[in-house]
Amino acid sequence: TLSYLAPEQTGRMNRGIDYRADFYALGVTLYQLLTGTLPFISDDPLELIHCHIAKLPVPVNQIKPDLPAMVAAIVSKLMAKNAEDRYQSALGLKHDLERCVTEWNATDSISTFELGQQDLSDRFLIPEKLYGRATEVAQLLAAFDRVANGTSELMLVAGLSGIGKTAVINEVHKPIVRQRGYFIKGKFDQFNRNIPLSAFVQALRDLMGQLLSESDQQLAQWQAKILAAVGENGQVLIDVIPELEQLIGLQPPAPELSGSAAQNRFNLLFQKFIEVFTTAEHPLVMFLDDLQWADLASLQLIKLLINDKGYLLMLGAYRDNEVSPTHPFIMTVEELKKARAIVHTITLAPLAFDDTNHLVADTLNCSKELAQPLTELIDRKTQGNPFFTTQFLKALHEDGKITFKCISGASQHENCCYWECDIAQVNALALTDDVVEFMAVQLQKLPAETQLVLQLAACIGSQFDLATLAIASEQSFTDTATALWKALQEGLILPTSQVYKFFQGTEQSDSESFANPTYRFLHDRIQQAAYSLIPEANRATLHYRIGRLLLSHFSSATQEERRFEIIGHLNSGIGLVVNPIERLDLARWNLIAGRKAMSSNAYGAALAYLNQAIDLLPEDAWTAHYAFTLELHHDRLDVAYLNTQYEDLEAWGEIVLQHATALLDRIKVYETRSMALRGQGRFLEVVETGL
Repeated sequence: TLSYLAPEQTGRMNRGIDYRADFYALGVTLYQLLTGTLPFISDDPLELIHCHIAKLPVPVNQIKPDLPAMVAAIVSKLMAKNAEDRYQSALGLKHDLERCVTEWNATDSISTFELGQQDLSDRFLIPEKLYGRATEVAQLLAAFDRVANGTSELMLVAGLSGIGKTAVINEVHKPIVRQRGYFIKGKFDQFNRNIPLSAFVQALRDLMGQLLSESDQQLAQWQAKILAAVGENGQVLIDVIPELEQLIGLQPPAPELSGSAAQNRFNLLFQKFIEVFTTAEHPLVMFLDDLQWADLASLQLIKLLINDKGYLLMLGAYRDNEVSPTHPFIMTVEELKKARAIVHTITLAPLAFDDTNHLVADTLNCSKELAQPLTELIDRKTQGNPFFTTQFLKALHEDGKITFKCISGASQHENCCYWECDIAQVNALALTDDVVEFMAVQLQKLPAETQLVLQLAACIGSQFDLATLAIASEQSFTDTATALWKALQEGLILPTSQVYKFFQGTEQSDSESFANPTYRFLHDRIQQAAYSLIPEANRATLHYRIGRLLLSHFSSATQEERRFEIIGHLNSGIGLVVNPIERLDLARWNLIAGRKAMSSNAYGAALAYLNQAIDLLPEDAWTAHYAFTLELHHDRLDVAYLNTQYEDLEAWGEIVLQHATALLDRIKVYETRSMALRGQGRFLEVVETGL
């Protein structure tokens, strides 16, 4: 229950959960036994969560002065906020408690001693706390404080892959809980760049999930506020964020608008919708990860939102080595700066040697001096990259180069235990400096069936759900979950909720009524490594097969919702589609996707889908499929105009003029040409074209 919950179990911390959460709960239980009261008391769940994350309880010996100071110290150690600072083993705790009992029975008092002298876990645990990032975290927290006072800011964190951008950003959780704010996040995917607004959609779905878990009274308030903001146009947003329908109910179809009017409506709606969640009572923090892979529609939306009313902190992470000054994302940032928006950038450098040494010493529970030879070796290999460093340490332990040793002492309690590393053996290892290659080698140590589902998961995305993976791997839910289990144990993938536990070792029906667990890759580099295990010649075939399987298994509502994803897979295998009927079918899918992208103002993506559809048409399309072909070309003219591609508009218009068989079918060309000329301020030509 909430009163006994460890900070990392609240879902508001950037930390994994392991057995040490039970030590925290034991600490709370002892606190209650010794004082007769809980350390934190509140009827407000958010208040309780904030206490567990950020407030220190009053020590037990200050509530009951007759309690020995050492007993109070043990309770405080059990209730440490960071799992690394609690006891690491039940034996270590038992040793300290027994010492207290022995002294108390002998002398009615307990002398001061150092806690945890016998506390060493034989589990290989790499600390999850941040090393060497205090300055950067302080800058982020200061930005949140400014936003909580009414500003809107864009705070960018730049650095190489694996340098710890996401870890630093996740530290903002603590003050957000204090301010009753919302923290939502989305990630652009390296293999799914064709999906418009993907990270925004993820983040806002995350927000809907948070809102739907609130009380009925709060839900009713949210419903009223959202409906007041979106009016009769709710369906426009539901098309982008399907979960919104659960909150505001079925909405009437939105009025049809064309061209720039639809664009303006979408922008205005999105702004109003976000404004509902950005208030002094609850600021909003939106974290968009991997901005180097962002689509143009998302970049436009960032520009739009950052000029908003206030109480919005947009956090963005990107790999600065993968963007040039002419990259669309960098150009967007420059435009924002020119428009006087508040934009800050923090660039993360590799870890200093001392910080890496601190991490290694904490992992091996030894002095920094003892850790130094191993750190020198690791630092040479990983160049101070935290992700590579932790993966390297894990690999050394798994390969038996770091081992746990125990030597019995004189008494049964005084065992000498320590971690041992064979430096000579580590030195002799021929290890690659390429993280993806290194991770691919680690993945190949997994069972074959686990490797296979990870390859499919990498095709699906950085985040994936069990149902989709089961369809793609043509297995039952349980078999798929079992195949994933080893990757979960190794920490290569992480569950995003606790539902995954229901699928371990018990047969479940695959009905849709079952909860569908979602997972994510620990890091992009692991997804990349899993993808790299698929032979290049097989990738197109695999994507196409996944697309066809999803089409045949998904209900029409799910197909509708995940259209971009399905078409992305099918388009990846477009070279394999030779059957004319199948090609025409795929062209129709691309037209639907193009229109959907258009309705989200994602004109670049819409154009890509429409071009793909036109490429799929047979040579005799204008005679054999006249109406469909005309429709495609007309839509392409609209998008070219909205995307200000005026030269293409001219050329593509000519194609229609050459093939159209009726006067009315040609009018569209002159209409879009007129709008394009008007957009360029060439008004005399507008009149000529019109005449």
